[in-house]
Amino acid sequence: MAERLDFTIEEREQTVALYAELKEKIAASMHPDDEERVRRHLHQAVELGQVRRNVFGMNPVLTGLQTALLVVDEIGLRRDAVLAILLNPSVENGFLSIEAVGQQYGESVARILHGLQRIHELYKKNPVIESENFRNLLLSFAEDMRVILIMIADRVNLMRQIRDACNDEARHRVSEEAAYLYAPLAHKLGLYKLKSELEDLSLKYLEHDAYYHIKEKLSSTKANRDAYISRFIAPIEQKLREAGLVFHMKGRTKSIHSIWQKMKKQKCPFEGVYDLFAIRIIIDCPPEKEKMQCWQAYSIVTDMYQPNPKRLRDWLSVPKSNGYESLHITVLGPEQKWVEVQIRTERMDEIAERGVAAHWRYKGVKAEGGMDDWLTQIRQMLENASGMEAMNEFRMDLYDDEVYVFTPRGDLLKFPKGATVLDMAYHIHSKVGNACTGARINGKVVTFRQELHSGDQVEILTATNQKPKQEWLNIVKTSRAKSKIRLALKDTQQKQALLVKEMLERKFKNRKIELDESLQMRTMKKLGYKEASDFYRDIAENQLDTSVVIDKYLELQQGEKAVTGDNIARSAEEFVLDNAQLAPLSAQGPDDVLVIDQNLKGVDYQLAHCCNPIYGDQVFGFVTVSGGIKIHRCDCPNAPEMRRRFGYRIVKARWSGKGSSQYAITLRVIGNDDLGIVNNLTSIISKDEKLVLRSINIDSNDGLFRGNLVIMINDNTRLETLIKKLRTVKGVKQVERI
Repeated sequence: MAERLDFTIEEREQTVALYAELKEKIAASMHPDDEERVRRHLHQAVELGQVRRNVFGMNPVLTGLQTALLVVDEIGLRRDAVLAILLNPSVENGFLSIEAVGQQYGESVARILHGLQRIHELYKKNPVIESENFRNLLLSFAEDMRVILIMIADRVNLMRQIRDACNDEARHRVSEEAAYLYAPLAHKLGLYKLKSELEDLSLKYLEHDAYYHIKEKLSSTKANRDAYISRFIAPIEQKLREAGLVFHMKGRTKSIHSIWQKMKKQKCPFEGVYDLFAIRIIIDCPPEKEKMQCWQAYSIVTDMYQPNPKRLRDWLSVPKSNGYESLHITVLGPEQKWVEVQIRTERMDEIAERGVAAHWRYKGVKAEGGMDDWLTQIRQMLENASGMEAMNEFRMDLYDDEVYVFTPRGDLLKFPKGATVLDMAYHIHSKVGNACTGARINGKVVTFRQELHSGDQVEILTATNQKPKQEWLNIVKTSRAKSKIRLALKDTQQKQALLVKEMLERKFKNRKIELDESLQMRTMKKLGYKEASDFYRDIAENQLDTSVVIDKYLELQQGEKAVTGDNIARSAEEFVLDNAQLAPLSAQGPDDVLVIDQNLKGVDYQLAHCCNPIYGDQVFGFVTVSGGIKIHRCDCPNAPEMRRRFGYRIVKARWSGKGSSQYAITLRVIGNDDLGIVNNLTSIISKDEKLVLRSINIDSNDGLFRGNLVIMINDNTRLETLIKKLRTVKGVKQVERI
C-alpha cells in the first residue's frame, strides 16, 4: 500500500475553505451526483496514497483546488475544467482511467484529461521549450483549448506557491518555462493579467536582484508618479471637455518585466526609462467622426505640451496591416519629463484589446499561419459569458497541414503534413540526407519513406554506401529536400560522366581508333540520346553496351570518308568464294548460311550490332570501307539513312539452310512489379530446350519494372512464338525486340 498523504493543519483549513468556495461558484454548472462523486474520489485517493506531493513538496489536492478557482475566476471555465483538474493527479499516477472518467463524468471531461495526458507524455521527451515550434506543438497536441487554459492557470498557481521552495533547480526550470512558453501563450489568448503575472514572477525567480531593484524603485516613486499623472492629465481633460469631446482617460504603469526589458534594450538604469507609464485618451464618437476627433485631441495635447516629432506614430491615417488604429505621440510634460500619449476611439480600443488587431502581434510576438483569427475567436469566447458554452464543444483543428517532430536532443522541427523521414534527414544536412537509409521513430526502425507525425521522436540512420536516387524526388515533400536531391544527383552524374568518358577513351585507344568529340556527339544522337548525361548514365548502368557505341561511331566515321584508293567499294563479284570462313557474332552451324547478292555464299560478313539480325529476318548487306559486309535487318533503325546516303553500298542478302545456329537477341519487357512475375517469365524460356537465357537485367521503380532479357535463339519464327507467350503473362504490358 502506498504512503498516505498527510495534511498539515494549515493545509486542511485551506482545503476546506477553498472547496466550499469552489462548490458555491460552480454549483449551477454541476450535475446532480458530481459533487458527491468528486468528494468521495478525493477522500479515497488521499486514504489510499494515490496522490503524492510534487518536487516542491506541495499538496496536490490543495494546489488542484487553487488552480480550479483560478480558472473559474480569471478565465471563466466551469464544471468540465474543474473536474478535470481535480481528477488529473489520479489519472496521471495510473490509478484512474480516462475511460472510467468518461463513463462517470462525460466525454467532455475525459477529452480534457486525454489532452493533459498527451502533453504529459510530450514533456517526457525532454523538449527544448524555448521555441515557437514547441508552443505550436503544444496547441496542436492539446486537442481541446481548455487544456491549454488549464495549463496556464496551473503554471500561474505554481509560480505563486514556490517562493519559499528549497528546490532551486526545479524552481529555475519552471520559471524558464513560464517565461518562454506559458506567458506567450497567455498573451496570445488575451489573458494579459495572467501573462504579466507569469512574466513578473519568472523575473522574480530568475533575476532576483533586478526584480526587487525595480520593485523598490516603483514603490518609492508611486506617490510621486500618481501625483504627476494627475497634474499632467488635469489640464488636458479640461481642454477636451471644452472642445465638446466625450472621452475617458486612463494611465498605466509598465510591468516590472517590461521595465527590465526596456532597461536591457536601452542599456540604461531605472531612471533612464522615461516612459514608465502611458496616458490613453479613449474617445466615444460615431465612426464618421473618428479621425476628426482623434486629430482634434492630438492638436489639444500638442498645443499644451511640446511633442517629439520623431516619436509620432500615425496608425490612424494608414492602419497597421493587422487592423490596429491609433495615434501615438510622446510629449514633454511638466518637470521636463517625456510622457507617451495614445489617442484612439472606443471602437479602436476594443479592436486593439480584444484581438481583431492581434495585439500580441503588434507587440512583436510572432504568429503562425492561421493562428490569428483562430485565437481571436478563443479570446472572444473567454470574454463573452455565453461563449463559454461553445467552449465545451470546441475542438482543436489547427495545424492540420503541419507536423512537429523531436530530434534525439529534444529540438523541435516543423514540416508540412506528409513529409517523410527523408525530408527530415535533408533538413538536418545534405550529407545526412544523401546517406539516409531510414530512421528510428519512438524506438522503432522504419524506412526513409515513413511519414512523420506530430510528437514523433526521430533518429536518422545512415550508411556510408548509400547514394541518392532519382526516385527519391517522389518520396520527399519539401522543396528544400527536392533541391538538395537534385543537386546531389547532378553531382553524381557529373562524376559518373567523367568516369564513363575516361573508360570510352580507353576502349577507343585500345582499338586504335581516333576519338573525335563532334563525331562522338553525333553518335550519341544517332543512338537516340538528346542529353549527354542520359547517354553516360545508361553506359554506367549497363543499359548501353560500349561495343554498340564504338560500332555506331565507326559506321559514321566510315560514312564520312572519301571513296578513293583503298576505300573504293568493291562489287560482290570480287569476293573469294573458296572455303571462306563465316564470321558472324553468333555461333553458327554448317546449315546456317547467308546468300548475298546473286547467290554468293561464303562471303566475309558480320551481323550488325545495331539491329542484331537472326535467321529468318528480312536482311540486306552493307559493304564497309574495309571490304567486309555487315548484315542489317531491313527494319533496322539505321536502314533509311544508309540507303539515302550510301545506296551504292547496299547489296541483297537472304538466309538459306535450316537455321540451326543460335543468335543472341535482346527483348525489352515492361510490366507491373507483381510478386513472381520474373519467375513466370523465366519459366517460359526454360521450358523450351532450344532457348538459352544468357542474362536478365531488371529495374523496378514506382510499381513498374523494366527488364532486358538476352536470349540465344535459332530463328525469328521461334522468336515470334516466344514474344507471344511472354505477352500472355499476367502483369506484362509490353514485350519488344531491341
